[in-house]
Amino acid sequence: MNLDELIKTLGIEIDPELLTLALTHSSYGYEHNTPDYERLEFLGDSVLGYLVASFVFEQHPELQEGELTKLKNAVVSGQALAAAANRMDLGSHLRIGKGEEQTDGRKKVNILADAFESVLGAAFLSNGLDAAKHIVEKFIFPLLDDPDAVREASDPKTSLVEILARLGREDVTYMISGAGPEHERIYTAKCHSGDELLGVGTGKTKKSAETDAAINSLRAMQKN
Repeated sequence: MNLDELIKTLGIEIDPELLTLALTHSSYGYEHNTPDYERLEFLGDSVLGYLVASFVFEQHPELQEGELTKLKNAVVSGQALAAAANRMDLGSHLRIGKGEEQTDGRKKVNILADAFESVLGAAFLSNGLDAAKHIVEKFIFPLLDDPDAVREASDPKTSLVEILARLGREDVTYMISGAGPEHERIYTAKCHSGDELLGVGTGKTKKSAETDAAINSLRAMQKN
């Protein structure tokens, strides 16, 4: 694991032990009997929410509470965080178990999003709020410059229903399945319009899997 390369990408210093922990997925922790990043993920999620909420509040005085919430949720969505994680090549630095390695765990949206939050938590513990803010400013705030991406991420399930209705196509249905032990179960959602499979998504919850499937369905429709 080349921590120096990741630290250079982040542009800040993070305690090596904390950063190593922030890159340790539960599958690796289980196989090697070592702590994983879930506690740091919890902290990073709260720090991220505060920083993004503060930013959109200051930058958009014209928006009411509901619009601010929608904008914030779009930017901190799993899809958005995974995109940010990919920009820093976070997947290549993760410590994951053999099973996740075999199923392209380094590319999974939920794992990348969680890892981004855990790295943010590690940055906060190492050097305070300014260090966490530096990461968010560098990798998250630029997403706000892409209105189409924000709209897509804010409520993709509703957007998909509206588009299909305009096209006169059948309603959306989701088929959900789950796999893995209870403490780290991953759900897969298959999004259909009638008998047509539009897209597939994954997530830690059924709702997040459906959202991911809706996003992938929207993108597939845009390509076609």
